[in-house]
Amino acid sequence: MDVKGKRAVVFGGTSGIGLAATKQLAALGAEVIAVSRNPDKAGDLLAGVSVRACDVLDRAGLQSLFASLAPFDILVSAATGGTRAVGPFLKMDMDGFANSFDKLWGYANVVRFGTEHLSEDGAIVLVSGSPARSNSSGMVAVGSTGAAVEQMVRYVAPEIAPRRLNVVAPGIIDTPMNPLQGTEREAAYAKSTARFTIPRPGTADEVAQAILFAITNDFVTGTTIDVDGGWLLT
Repeated sequence: MDVKGKRAVVFGGTSGIGLAATKQLAALGAEVIAVSRNPDKAGDLLAGVSVRACDVLDRAGLQSLFASLAPFDILVSAATGGTRAVGPFLKMDMDGFANSFDKLWGYANVVRFGTEHLSEDGAIVLVSGSPARSNSSGMVAVGSTGAAVEQMVRYVAPEIAPRRLNVVAPGIIDTPMNPLQGTEREAAYAKSTARFTIPRPGTADEVAQAILFAITNDFVTGTTIDVDGGWLLT
């Protein structure tokens, strides 16, 4: 797919990985609609980008939004959907565990209601995470959610063909989701990535490059693309 002149809808497109994907698509000439629960945080975006407000858990709102934007060629979701629980399972607040799956429900809503407005040669990309296929301490809720997202992609991709559906799985990425600052932030990243093959956090732009690959390569569907600095090798 040549994205120039194509219409792209990017959920979570005003921050972090979603914002990086928004900017890269726009820089290649796509018409991009960045969707966020909080569009005021979008800041300065490139020409060709507009911003809309919507919550991926609001099914009626999603259906209305998709109908107003149809037709479109590219659909990306990097929206987390809600909070994420961390810690040992046997000490976990189960409401927190359940709420972590809001990411899955949000992605399911986006794919379910967005596909009917997607062009026949269109592409969908979701963002999972390395905990889906690793055994990282305290990440049972995050990993279970990511694994469910990746399995959903494998089931749904054949059903929506010739449209394509893929998932990108980032490792530890330096994004605004991390509240730490300065030397404390640097030390935390250094510690968490020390054992990785590439011992540093990734960037949102590096993940967005994988999203662009999944969009533009017409021979890729139903697969997971890892951007993790070798996390899964450790």
